[in-house]
Amino acid sequence: MTTTAPDLGKVTEPAKAKRGGVMSSTGLYIATGIAAVLFLIPFYLIVRNALMTDPEITGENWKWFPTTIQWSNFSEPFNDVTVDFARSLWNSVVVAVLHTAGILLICSMAGYGLARIPYKHANKVFYAVLATLMVPTAVTFVPSFVLVSSLGWVDSYRGLIIPGLFSGFTCFLFRQYFLGFPKELEEAARVDGLGYWGAYWRIVVPNSLNFFAAMATITFINGWNSFLWPLVIGQDPSAWTVQVALSSYMTNQTVNYHLIFMATAISILPLIFVFLFLQRWLVQGIAQTGIKG
Repeated sequence: MTTTAPDLGKVTEPAKAKRGGVMSSTGLYIATGIAAVLFLIPFYLIVRNALMTDPEITGENWKWFPTTIQWSNFSEPFNDVTVDFARSLWNSVVVAVLHTAGILLICSMAGYGLARIPYKHANKVFYAVLATLMVPTAVTFVPSFVLVSSLGWVDSYRGLIIPGLFSGFTCFLFRQYFLGFPKELEEAARVDGLGYWGAYWRIVVPNSLNFFAAMATITFINGWNSFLWPLVIGQDPSAWTVQVALSSYMTNQTVNYHLIFMATAISILPLIFVFLFLQRWLVQGIAQTGIKG
């Protein structure tokens, strides 16, 4: 009876592949950890400076943490008599929420119409929407302000919200998503007697909540961080959003560092909560925009 020697090459190949996989995973974890640290550095600086005094912030010797945590800094933005910070936070909440709801409704209906409703000029309309993305915001800024001013919407929620209720880019994303939506579900809805509106509202929207959540996250963040348009429209301090209120803390005469950082830390809390709540839908929704084109 004869025996054959084992093929050492075949035995060691899985081991090499396993070692390579471990090394690759280790490198991936290290790279991800470094990226996470770099991403968190600005948040660390904001919190650090918000809980320090101005001499500590501007001192020559770097300090990783406050010598004494200044918890009283938290109430200082709300006690400032020159800026109604609480009012500006409320204005930003109202503007961002209504802006998000309006864009989701209008752009989703427009995207669904361009993707599903047969119309011989649908492509022309779609190309016209895409053309709006090539127009710089500065070109339409002055005409938009003149129109809003003539309507008497300065220093009002209408002036802050209504001009931005349509986004060509969001409409494009919705169209791309609806092109990949299963037509079988809509055909079943039409068998039951539903029209385009019924199919959209009762079939498409409930089955597209992941994508709607992703678009809501992006739109809310953009609405919350908007600065230039609220700065021009909100001329009265009572109509300021939080971004405009933050800019008022820095003047030519004084710069109150700990106040700026504390107000900034408070202002980003809503964004963190929204992102943490909707983060699992964000990547999924964006990935679904390119199913068909």
